[in-house]
Amino acid sequence: MAAFTFKPMGLPGLLLIEGKLFPDERGFFLEAYRESELTAAGIPPRLVQDNVSRSAKGTLRGLHYQKSPAAQGKLMRCLRGKVFDVAVDIRKGSSTYGRWEAVELSDERNMMLWIPEGFAHGFFVLSDSADILYKTTDYFSLENDRGIRWDDPAVAVRWPSTQVKLSPKDARLPLLADADNDFAWTPGPGP
Repeated sequence: MAAFTFKPMGLPGLLLIEGKLFPDERGFFLEAYRESELTAAGIPPRLVQDNVSRSAKGTLRGLHYQKSPAAQGKLMRCLRGKVFDVAVDIRKGSSTYGRWEAVELSDERNMMLWIPEGFAHGFFVLSDSADILYKTTDYFSLENDRGIRWDDPAVAVRWPSTQVKLSPKDARLPLLADADNDFAWTPGPGP
């Protein structure tokens, strides 16, 4: 029996993953990660770093990415609380360049979002606080750490609120048109 179901999203490469939950009167059990199934769905087997962030209601983190040679794919999960999770296609030449897609991740829904290299990522906290776990395909690299503005009018993400708590770093991020971005779209199989 498969532990996960996979649903391609509107932007090529994004994948919504739902795990099977086994609840009973004591609580629940779930498989949080099964390399063989995720690899079969096109997610790289080499996930090398786990990151956890805790954020208060109204916090917006993003929109972040790492450029080559340390580009990262991210497997996102909300462990506690609820977030509005966003991915923006920043692959130059893609027919969906500059478009975004969002999904609500929460501890009540056993869902993960796969965001491959070539996307900027961010989230907005909807609950009083939220804990996010994300697995990455490469290590954090300060020299390759980049981002785009959360409120870039050319991208026009419809965030749940315009009243956001930002870090000083995120408040200074450039527009997509001015971003240091070395991603290029290449056609091929897979998510």
